Amino acid sequence: MSNDTIFREVDEELRGDRMRAIWKRFGPYVIGAAVAIVLLVGVNEGWSWWQNSQSAAASDKFYTALELADGTDLAAAEEAFEELGQSAPAGYATLARFRQAGLLAEQGQTAEAVAAYDGLATSESNPQLKALALVFAANLFIDAGDVAAVQQRVQGLISDDQPMRNAAREALGLAQYKAGDLDAARQTLLQIVADPRVSRDMQNRIELYVAQLTAMGAGGDAEQAEAAAAAAEAIDGIVSGDAPAASVGDAPAMDVTEPAATEGADTGTAAGN
Repeated sequence: MSNDTIFREVDEELRGDRMRAIWKRFGPYVIGAAVAIVLLVGVNEGWSWWQNSQSAAASDKFYTALELADGTDLAAAEEAFEELGQSAPAGYATLARFRQAGLLAEQGQTAEAVAAYDGLATSESNPQLKALALVFAANLFIDAGDVAAVQQRVQGLISDDQPMRNAAREALGLAQYKAGDLDAARQTLLQIVADPRVSRDMQNRIELYVAQLTAMGAGGDAEQAEAAAAAAEAIDGIVSGDAPAASVGDAPAMDVTEPAATEGADTGTAAGN
């Protein structure tokens, strides 16, 4: 046997001894890490399965409650929504609480509905859902003309950086109208008309509100009020089918002092045509 062969065999034996020593020292840690990884994957898969099963069950209960609400068993629907609001996963719990509040409002239980929406606005961390709850609560005060209650809920939502600003302005403007403060209502609604990002449907609706308020004397210009009244009458005729569309074009244009309102009034007349 040559010296090279002997040295090679000795070197291999030494490497084997080192590997056995390393495995003996670190092997348990490697095995433990592998077992931990397997356990973590198993726990994650189990958690995902449990969450999916809970969501599926909550979905079934939610749609069952909706069917009850559409039928005649409103008490059972309200009970089902309340249960979901307390025990369902976060998304379905929020939907159930919103629907429960809406159901209370539909049944004329205004105070309870307001309390439910206020509770949602307090507990919700999502700013859009919080704003939605506040606007819904504010809308319940419109018929009573409770401007203070509406302002309390929407005052922080009417700035230009708020997505719900125009819904908040509409609620406030209508509450001011119901309270008899026509000038304030008109000014509030004109802010919606002046918003470049307002939807077309809302713009058309608000322009009709503004025209009606102007016809009622808001703004203090008699000539302007007369023109607005003629335009409003023509629009009413078109809506009811009693007058041809061309009559709107024959009505005097509404000349309001605010530049944004002028553009909005012209657009409203065009929509009537």
